[in-house]
Amino acid sequence: QAAAPLHPVAVQCQEAQVVVTVHRDLFGTGRLVRAADLTLGSAGCLPVAQSVAESTVTFVAGLHECGSTLQMTPDSLIYKTNLSYKPTPSSNLVIVRTNAAVVPIECHYPRKSNVSSNAVRPTWAPFRSTLSAEERLMFSLRLMNDDWSTERLSNGFQLGESLHLQADVASGDHVLLRLFVDDCVATLSPDRNSSPRYALIDLSGCLVDGRADDTTSAFISPRLRQETLQFVVDAFKFAGDDRNLIYITCHLKVSPADQAPDPLNKACSFNKASSLWAPVEGTGDICSCCETGNCPLYG
Repeated sequence: QAAAPLHPVAVQCQEAQVVVTVHRDLFGTGRLVRAADLTLGSAGCLPVAQSVAESTVTFVAGLHECGSTLQMTPDSLIYKTNLSYKPTPSSNLVIVRTNAAVVPIECHYPRKSNVSSNAVRPTWAPFRSTLSAEERLMFSLRLMNDDWSTERLSNGFQLGESLHLQADVASGDHVLLRLFVDDCVATLSPDRNSSPRYALIDLSGCLVDGRADDTTSAFISPRLRQETLQFVVDAFKFAGDDRNLIYITCHLKVSPADQAPDPLNKACSFNKASSLWAPVEGTGDICSCCETGNCPLYG
């Protein structure tokens, strides 16, 4: 795929090297980043070519070069590296106008292939003659406006209001996937393990905040689509703390859409009218562990 503002980084996994083409409109804003601020790998390798007409830069590196790492699985050899963008001040030495960014890059090569003792004819193509980069699933978690139509422009809330949160995954060419939220925790710092902390979703998909008194927190049912999960959480603050910035960190996962929801893959809300847990999809028994607290975790 050609590097373009919509897809600013293109990767070719060749037999012995990786070719990375980067569009200088890295953030899709129309502002071109400086080629000198782009490097590849922990060794900080520089681009080997630059196209002014197409506003692209190109890196070429051997699979073991530029500080790449190798991971071996039973079926694949996986070479990993990073494209790094570190903006440097230009004419104004005090400020920069873009964020630093790191783009993980992987090349997957099969460890197993077809072999034959027959002579190889020039027109014969082995079963796995083409090596390609595997797509990474792109997860997102966004604050939405009250009617879910667009992303919310402000992240400020008054107590008594509700947060409309939408989790998505871009499934691309994968089989149809169903998205779940395993857990969400609120903290006063970016570290999800810091204290104080408050669990909004826990136990592999139980919206436990909705179990508390005087809350209306719940998953939205039915879904818009299998790759999206929406939920509403009543605004809150930490008791005895005057800070007004709260971090919400969620663990998202997918399962095949044709796989029936189960206690490990579920989205359950507490219905105060019936005093029962109810799933967005699936049978009610998959939510019973939300009450007992013995749900399977991270299978």
